[in-house]
Amino acid sequence: MKNIKRLGICMNHSIAYLMELKNETIVTNTVVSELSDHSKEFNFNKGEKLIHKKEQHLQLSYYNKLGNIIKKYQEVVLFGPTEAKNELLNLIQADHLFEGIKIEVRNSDKMTVSQMQTFVSEYFK
Repeated sequence: MKNIKRLGICMNHSIAYLMELKNETIVTNTVVSELSDHSKEFNFNKGEKLIHKKEQHLQLSYYNKLGNIIKKYQEVVLFGPTEAKNELLNLIQADHLFEGIKIEVRNSDKMTVSQMQTFVSEYFK
């Protein structure tokens, strides 16, 4: 039987915890949005439109990074307390390259890393 590559992503708009299920163990990594790094640098004298456009660009870059990672898996669960998971799903669904990947979204409360790992283990059982 072929090994199915499975990934759980607990995310918000600034950080994503990537939990890959490998042989009944979970390997956890993180992806941090550049938006959280640059938010201090925004100069409010530049105007609200420019700031908003820069934020959108950084958010899209973050979602694209996650999308490139998701392409390597057959089953993915997106979860977390914010709407970021739904925004990422909408972006992914618009791209035909993700058609063969089973992606589901689950709502969850804020969790510790240990709780996230337990959630992913139980989800893929």
